[in-house]
Amino acid sequence: MEYPDIPGCMSDGETINEAIVNGREALRDCLEVFRESGRRLPKPSIEAAQWRQRLPRTLYAKLTRQAQREGVSINSFVTAIIAEAVGSRQGAVSQRVGKRV
Repeated sequence: MEYPDIPGCMSDGETINEAIVNGREALRDCLEVFRESGRRLPKPSIEAAQWRQRLPRTLYAKLTRQAQREGVSINSFVTAIIAEAVGSRQGAVSQRVGKRV
């Protein structure tokens, strides 16, 4: 997990659940450092958004079961999957661009 508006605040984990837990802990620690040092928190560069998506029942059931196994909400689980996919695509694009240089 990465918090782009808070430089250096990031974390990861072996599982999605662990990454979420570690990310929340990292954010909590970073916010504490801001409070202790008297620094102002940066304003979010991007507002949170809401997105609605219709899914086939079978896919929704699979996502729900997996989220339960990971011990997180379906929203957290799907958000983590999307973030992971976007990150891997960015890495793949960076590698392709790097090979052309």
